[in-house]
Parts: sequence; structure tokens; C-alpha cells
Amino acid sequence: MAIPDFVTALREKIGAAPLPLVGVTAVVFRDEKVLLGRRADNGAWQSVSGIVDPGEEPADAAVRECLEEAGVVVRAERLALVQTVPRITYANGDQVDYLDLVFRCTWVSGEPHPADGELTEVGWFGLGEMGELDQTQVRRVALAIAEDDPAQFLGGR
Repeated sequence: MAIPDFVTALREKIGAAPLPLVGVTAVVFRDEKVLLGRRADNGAWQSVSGIVDPGEEPADAAVRECLEEAGVVVRAERLALVQTVPRITYANGDQVDYLDLVFRCTWVSGEPHPADGELTEVGWFGLGEMGELDQTQVRRVALAIAEDDPAQFLGGR
């Protein structure tokens, strides 16, 4: 996984201390299928995801990540979910607290392929063919299916 330059610069100042970052997940639909990729770092299947660059609009980040990681052009249609991800500690000791913004996206063009090495496999899956997804990923897809439902916000209850 390539570490963005701005994260490397921050790590030089704070070391492995918890770093709050904004992430995006793009749940991409084409007809009755959803785009999924197998992560190169842990082998898990999931929707395309990544980090929002400084000054970048989150929906634009979701679109960019789809092109960079899976080689497809998509259109972000709506925000489906806002959630925090439990703190992640990477193998090198770096800790990250992600605020994840999940977008429903529609495929525009391109055939999916592992474009930048972050994914080892990419393809379209019917909703009944997502057996290897963990419950967090299934929830993201489920909340993105509806075309006009309001976004879900976790917490604050």
C-alpha cells in the first residue's frame, strides 16, 4: 500500500501516535452487480476505499480511488453512511482512527482490473455472490443499494 506523502510528513512529526484520517468507501453498482476487490495487504474482499487528500472533496476522492485502484470511471451519487472505524494498528505500529464516508456510486466506463497493486483481483458480483464479505462490508453495500435513502449516521443515540 502506498502511503500518501502528507501522511508520511505527519508521521515524521508524531511517530506512531493515533492519526485521525478521513477515508472514503465507494460502493459501485453496474446493473444488478457490485464492484468488489481483494486487498493485496490482507486478502479481504471489499468495496474500493482510500484516504481523502488534503483539500480534496470526499466524493471526488471516492471517484479517484476507483480509477486508481480498479481502473473504472464512476459517478458518486449520494452519501450512504458516515461512521468511525475502530482504531487500526498497522504492522509497523502506526495507529489510525478513520472517519469513513461511504458513497453509492454508479459505473460509467472501464473494465475493472487491479490497476495500482492495492487490489489483487477486481470484479462484478451479484448481491447473492458476496459470501466472502465481512459484516461491515455487507452493511456498507446494503445501505448503498437504495438510490435515494438518506445517509445513515452511527452513534449519537
